[in-house]
Amino acid sequence: MPRNLLTILICCTLSLPVVAMAQETADALPATDILKAEIEAVLNSPDGGVDRQVRVIDTGHSQVAIGILHRGPVAPDGTAVTGFTHSKVTEVYYVVSGSGTLTTGGTLLDVVARPPDSDSVTILAGPGASATTRDGFSRQVSAGDIIVIPAGLFHGWQHVEDHVTYLSIRPDPDRVLPAGYINPALQDN
Repeated sequence: MPRNLLTILICCTLSLPVVAMAQETADALPATDILKAEIEAVLNSPDGGVDRQVRVIDTGHSQVAIGILHRGPVAPDGTAVTGFTHSKVTEVYYVVSGSGTLTTGGTLLDVVARPPDSDSVTILAGPGASATTRDGFSRQVSAGDIIVIPAGLFHGWQHVEDHVTYLSIRPDPDRVLPAGYINPALQDN
């Protein structure tokens, strides 16, 4: 067999697994687009508080939630930092604008479980608690920064001079958030 033909056959044979893996499976879900205009509509809606879930999306074996949060000034009180834990949902923050001092971890004090029927549990981030800490790790974050907060880790804002607005991407492998949720501000769109 000519050398070139043998080389071509070997290359084709070795590339078959790559081609097979690159093809979509029949049960693959479509991509979901969340447009800037949708995020702004949720952020600017008169309903909701600091944390506003935009959507909860089925990804097949899991789901992921996208939230937008806006915090005004937070004055440091010099003692404990108040914040939250989410026992089943990790959060990935992407700071869109503003800056502040974010504290994570530490010894938890004054732990209070969030009511199971509250929006913070049923819509936003699943079961968890509010708490304070005095010895967590604090860092300054600003526009463009990304912070990954594993499930169960305390997190709270120690100081925000003007504002901080950030996206929260929330992987939800245990499906504790409402499947298919769409923020009411987008229901008419």
